[in-house]
Amino acid sequence: MVDLQEVHQKKQDLLDRLRALGSLIVAFSGGVDSTFLLTVAHEALGKKVLAVTAHSIIYPAAEMEEAVAFTRDRGIEHLLLASEASHLPEFVANTPERCYFCKRYLFARLREIAEQRGIGSIAHAANMDDFDDYRPGWKAALEMGGLAPLVDARLTKEEIRILSKEMGLATWDKPSMACLASRIPYGEPITETKLRMIGEAEKEIASHGFTQYRVRHHGPVARIELQVSDMSRIMEPAIRERIMSKLKALGFLYVTLDLEGYVTGSMNRALKK
Repeated sequence: MVDLQEVHQKKQDLLDRLRALGSLIVAFSGGVDSTFLLTVAHEALGKKVLAVTAHSIIYPAAEMEEAVAFTRDRGIEHLLLASEASHLPEFVANTPERCYFCKRYLFARLREIAEQRGIGSIAHAANMDDFDDYRPGWKAALEMGGLAPLVDARLTKEEIRILSKEMGLATWDKPSMACLASRIPYGEPITETKLRMIGEAEKEIASHGFTQYRVRHHGPVARIELQVSDMSRIMEPAIRERIMSKLKALGFLYVTLDLEGYVTGSMNRALKK
């Protein structure tokens, strides 16, 4: 059971830590964690905080649009950064260290912006729950001098959602999202064709009202992960036929539904073996 008094104390600790920084760049994806971090940073630092959102084929377009709308509505300075990480040979090779190279590239670009703007610190929105999975990007952020204020404040995902709801943030119950490259098995090269197939396939899934999903790219096979509670609805004839038709039109030969359901980081199972 969550101790609300403790959670509120953690938020106060976060505010104090952020105020001490003086100025800050927040790597802002528009997800639950980065939206919370940016909001608290803006409360602590006002105009001395800059949100930077990387945009690339590896990120769903809707995420960038939501990030832009949020900062506009809140009056937070926001910079869109065209990312070329998807062209890095180390990224394209799709080794288990893929996220390391992507994050290192991103923080190098953020460091350039910080130096140009005279901003002292750069932060990303990792939280305590991120230690439960394989996160090579965490190592890159540390090496590049990136801060993780939510970790320093010992905040978990559940606590961030609770505080976000109290603060009136629409993202408090937003489903988890990750870059589209995470849908491709390690060792399989990442290509623009695959990423576009995945992006369009997931856009189709979302158009039917599903909120937590993944379309994993296994060569000719699209493996759909959904919450177990959504499985009966996706099998309704009209929805099933529409999704199957769309995904085959995108280039998949087979469209499958994973009976286990949606699992965060399911591709990392191969690493454990």
